[in-house]
Amino acid sequence: MNFLFCSVGRRAELIKVFKSSLDKGSKIIATDCVNTAPALYFADKQYIVPKITDNNYLEKVLEICKRENINVITTFIDPEIEILSKNRESFEAIGVEVLVPYLETAEICFDKFEMYKYLIKNNIKTVVTYEDFNSFHNEYKNGTCKLPVFVKPRTGSGSVGARKINSVEDLKSIFNNESNLIIQEFMDGDDIDADVYVDTVTHKPVSIFTKRKLETKIGGANKTISFKDNELVNIIRNAIPHFKFNGPIDIDFFYKDGEYYLSEINPRFGGAYLHAYGCGVDFIKLIINNLNGIENEPEFGNYDEDVLMMMYDSVVIRRKDELSN
Repeated sequence: MNFLFCSVGRRAELIKVFKSSLDKGSKIIATDCVNTAPALYFADKQYIVPKITDNNYLEKVLEICKRENINVITTFIDPEIEILSKNRESFEAIGVEVLVPYLETAEICFDKFEMYKYLIKNNIKTVVTYEDFNSFHNEYKNGTCKLPVFVKPRTGSGSVGARKINSVEDLKSIFNNESNLIIQEFMDGDDIDADVYVDTVTHKPVSIFTKRKLETKIGGANKTISFKDNELVNIIRNAIPHFKFNGPIDIDFFYKDGEYYLSEINPRFGGAYLHAYGCGVDFIKLIINNLNGIENEPEFGNYDEDVLMMMYDSVVIRRKDELSN
């Protein structure tokens, strides 16, 4: 099986664990728009491609798929998910499985306010969210919401621009000077993350790994601890049928006053999937089964609790003339 990972950036460890689960006849091809993306150099072959906003981007990726006999493609960044989803038929026409959700779901997941409305519509408990300052301020004056609140970009990834706001004045100033923001109820409970694999044959969740975030930096959690809760597993299994996912997804929850609140869904490998893999939850084998037309049997809770993941930085050293071009 030949895998194409797009926009790999710094996700070197993820490529390394993939390689450890693949047989010797398989290969990993990686792309990025800059030749200094460190994860490129852990793949079997690298391609430097235009930015995802370039008109020639899709054509270049399809060329790589044909040249390298790619069986499956996915991306490590949120803004590219919709591009791959929109062009699913072009990839399937050349025999490539696209590990991203179907288009309507991709659009909902990328727009956090649309996600909020969709969750409310489907009676899935979520974090109270406001589209703009005025909608929040009207309820604040009526006493139906309170400070502090949490502000974050409506679209985007990596938690860039997300922060806690303690006063109405600061909140108004931010909305006067910045765009593309939403306001959320501030949640001071446990920050929870779930790695879920949605079978590409049955489109049902077949593997779920849950962990508490102990420390988070820009880009995601870097210290987590595994736990199990059948209630959370059932919440996830009941939520998935409202969407059209295809492959790995990463779901964020808050746990407050004995209740789970779904915050957002990143329909790709999460940066902290490494924790699941380290505990023996191997999505790569599930992907390979699906590529061979095999339905995966649901298997939940097949890992130990109280196992910690602690991320650290590493480096890639290359001569300038050794970089891909």
